[in-house]
Amino acid sequence: MAKVELKQPVVDAIAEEIKDAQSVVLVDYRGLTVAQDTELRKQLREAGIVYKVYKNTMMKRAFEGTEFAGLDDCLKGPSAIAISKDDATAPARIICNFAKTADKLELKGGVVEGNVYDVAGLTELSKIPSREVLLSRLLGSMQSPITNFARVIKQIAEKDGETAEAPAESAEAPAEAAE
Repeated sequence: MAKVELKQPVVDAIAEEIKDAQSVVLVDYRGLTVAQDTELRKQLREAGIVYKVYKNTMMKRAFEGTEFAGLDDCLKGPSAIAISKDDATAPARIICNFAKTADKLELKGGVVEGNVYDVAGLTELSKIPSREVLLSRLLGSMQSPITNFARVIKQIAEKDGETAEAPAESAEAPAEAAE
């Protein structure tokens, strides 16, 4: 059996992984300790991101004819790939945050929603909060005016109640004094 035939299933597996991906990020993982690599993999797995190490030639073949072909220039040296099918910014966000503590981890480049980004672009994308955080902020900003309106109405009602009770008490006081 030829070597190409042995490698084709791996290329097909990579192509299948990236088929419906919203984002793909390539990193250089050299210099990470086993503990750091394990922690990175755990964080990525919890976010639903596939993180694997493949040979550059196999990734290059899998990228041919896809929107990820722009990453061919990044495929130099050891490369690991992080693939997300749900949250487009999650791989960049998690890897950039992790790279703050593990200085050996280096971003190489990535594709997010069809656009190729370099390291600087991925770093900027990593600053975008997750979808859940953005939705909670939106919900909070939508609820804020309603909540404030309810507070004001309650304060007005309490204030009117106090002024209504005060004259009633003063009316009773002279009646008691007259007796």
